[in-house]
Parts: sequence; C-alpha cells; structure tokens
Amino acid sequence: MNRIKHIEFKKELLKDPKVLSEYNDLDEEFTLMREMLNARKKSNKTQAEVAELMETTPSVVSRLESIDYQKKHSPSFDTLKKYAHALGCKLSIKFTPSKIQSVPHHDTDGRA
Repeated sequence: MNRIKHIEFKKELLKDPKVLSEYNDLDEEFTLMREMLNARKKSNKTQAEVAELMETTPSVVSRLESIDYQKKHSPSFDTLKKYAHALGCKLSIKFTPSKIQSVPHHDTDGRA
C-alpha cells in the first residue's frame, strides 16, 4: 500500500491559495501554543498544577493550550499573564514585521 507522507500531503494542500491563506493566518496561534507548551514543559508542571496556581480548572488550561480554529475564544492578556506566572515566567509580547508587507492602497484623492 502506497501511503502519502505528511510533508508531501501538506505541500500538496498548500498549493491551493485558500488553504495557504488559512494556514498562514494560523501562524501566530501556532506560535503562541508552541511557546505555551514549551514553557510548561520546562517548568515540569502538569495542567492540573498550572490550573491550581491560576485558581482555575485543568479543562480551562487545556483549552488555553489548544488552538480555537473557529475563533470562539481568545484568551485575555490577564489570563496569559496568570498562565505565565504559574509557570514561573514573565509574559513578553513583541511585534515583528510580517514576511509579506502590505502596500497601502491610494485612492484618486491621494489618501492611503
């Protein structure tokens, strides 16, 4: 049986401009999730331990560490800060230039 490898499947899917756009739109969410999971791993804490320190439930921490594809829930700054502090970390947010810079559209009256 010939099975397609994950990387080949991903390459094929990303040829579709709509799929590529959605994939790129999730980059920031995946980066945040990766950072959160790496920080918790380094802290050697379970979701239950983090939840206790945050004064919440493990299910809340589980949702916090997962990506909400439908954008039904975005964690607040305060929640992210509590999560970071529970791990013995400081929350740090930075803005970096996008790989693709958008060019302002100029109307006929010269305004951007």
